[in-house]
Amino acid sequence: MAQRKSVAITGVSTGIGWGAAKVLVGKGFHVFGSVRKQADADRLQAEFGEAFTPLLFDVTDEAAVRAGARRVEAALEGATLAGLVNNAGIAVAGPLLYLPIDEWRQQLEVNLTGVVIATQAFAPLLGAGGRVADPGRIVNISSVGGRNANPFMAPYCTTKFGLEGLSESLRRELLPFGVDVVVVAPGAVATPIWDKADQIDTTRYANTVYGAALDRLRAYMLQIGKAGLAPEKIGEAIHTALTAPSPKVRYVVSPSPMQVLMTEILPKRTVDRITGKRLGLLPG
Repeated sequence: MAQRKSVAITGVSTGIGWGAAKVLVGKGFHVFGSVRKQADADRLQAEFGEAFTPLLFDVTDEAAVRAGARRVEAALEGATLAGLVNNAGIAVAGPLLYLPIDEWRQQLEVNLTGVVIATQAFAPLLGAGGRVADPGRIVNISSVGGRNANPFMAPYCTTKFGLEGLSESLRRELLPFGVDVVVVAPGAVATPIWDKADQIDTTRYANTVYGAALDRLRAYMLQIGKAGLAPEKIGEAIHTALTAPSPKVRYVVSPSPMQVLMTEILPKRTVDRITGKRLGLLPG
């Protein structure tokens, strides 16, 4: 194992993490992938074989993450980890005025604090802390929602906006060690995170001004999820971020690139009006 390139990926049970593991294993990497359930560890071990080592931890559990990093260090036998892919995340939705604070905190804890915990634990294995001949890279999985925030997705978008800033600061902090930090920002991907939109409890907001708009948002999320990119497509972008000789600082991978472009170049007030009318927050 020490003779082949190895990558650690958080949150590989489904979706983008699984897609990244599949692509990287197929390209000759050894993947250390984190899951929270033993059943997922067993399933992925059977699927990917000896090229995959499951790590059992929740990214919010610092002690467990550091134990996972020690296991990786022992397996590497002195070699450098080629990459850390911070992918694990959740999506919390709801109107900010009424959102339970414990749900807000959980969103921040998983999507931001979890990234810091994993980065601190695995960064030394990438070469951070001392110059090595072949330093690894960190790939942070953001979102197109890291630059354009939809209503009722404030918790999720806040973490992705924050991850963009975290990545930029960290990239510059790691300059002395040659460890690069690259962002991959997917658009809609056909993953279970979108299927969970059907489980969003809009009834608790039914008596607010947002009731009908939330129903529209849920229907929209289910629609774009079904039309989303295959997780392997994002896996290919992650492979590029890890291996390109001179990688971009940010890769956007979306099934609707023109829509992403328009939200970036149109005036924010114009996007406000378009979004407001689409969801019924403004009169048509």
